[in-house]
Amino acid sequence: MAQAPSRRAILKHGLALAAAVLLPMSAPLSRPAFAAGEALRVKEIADGIFAFAGIDGLMTQANQGEICNVGFIIGGEAVAVVDSGGSVAEGRALIAAIRAVTGRPIRYLVNTHMHPDHCFGNAAFADTGAVVIGHRNLPRALASRGEFYLMSYRESMGEALMREIRIIPPTRLVDNEETLDLGGRIIRLKAWKPAHTDNDLTVFDEKTKVLFTGDLCFLRHLPTLDGSLTGWIGQLEPLQAVRAKLAIPGHGPVPAEWPDALEPQRRYFEVLAHDIRAAIAAGVPIGDAVRTAAQSERGSWALFDEHNARNATAAYAELEWE
Repeated sequence: MAQAPSRRAILKHGLALAAAVLLPMSAPLSRPAFAAGEALRVKEIADGIFAFAGIDGLMTQANQGEICNVGFIIGGEAVAVVDSGGSVAEGRALIAAIRAVTGRPIRYLVNTHMHPDHCFGNAAFADTGAVVIGHRNLPRALASRGEFYLMSYRESMGEALMREIRIIPPTRLVDNEETLDLGGRIIRLKAWKPAHTDNDLTVFDEKTKVLFTGDLCFLRHLPTLDGSLTGWIGQLEPLQAVRAKLAIPGHGPVPAEWPDALEPQRRYFEVLAHDIRAAIAAGVPIGDAVRTAAQSERGSWALFDEHNARNATAAYAELEWE
């Protein structure tokens, strides 16, 4: 086994990884899927289930942060929103999309986890009266990372967009599983163990069997690791067991067949874990290991070069202690 790193090295690695996840590097500018005052262009993928597919990219001023998938569920009495997007501008466009199809009150805003592309739009919902819901660990995660996120995205997103963004934690927490009644429509929220992050939450609509996975499922866009590789791999089986027909992944095309949508990232994780374990066993230093790990997967994913080295770094730090 490679020589154990010092406590200082571990801390330095952890802070560097936290800084790296989702932060812009060199990515092409993309036009947003909406203009000021316009509604987000959502599509109805099942009865009362609407979703918007974000672009495969990094958050920038040009795309207004719209890189993840967001959506909403309409019940007989109320609406539940799943993630608010990467800016207040996107959040407002999402509200406009809701109002284009229903006048029912927006009762809940569910944040699937802490990353800015999923919750920077929360402030747009302040006047709707929506209760913000999240994983039991989400308030702590936002308290730890929130100010850093606001500072780090200021250059790439621009002052005009960042001026309105606020870190808004949930006021209703999910410890294990909870249900919400939207009026003749039950949705089930589940808190997961550390995987993509340590605050991942899924939303399952019992009526249509549609699962909002958050970033527990990526398609086309390389998965980003900010929690536990072994934890994520270990939870693929219980995720697969969710009796859904369709899924709205955190990133990638919507809708996706379930559980087939899990297979590409399962393959990537297995390759990444295998390559990193082999490097550790051979005594390869972390800096060399991350340059070669999972390179066989490069052609299968968008944003591979932006995220794979970071994933490999996190995997090495975790698997080194097995």
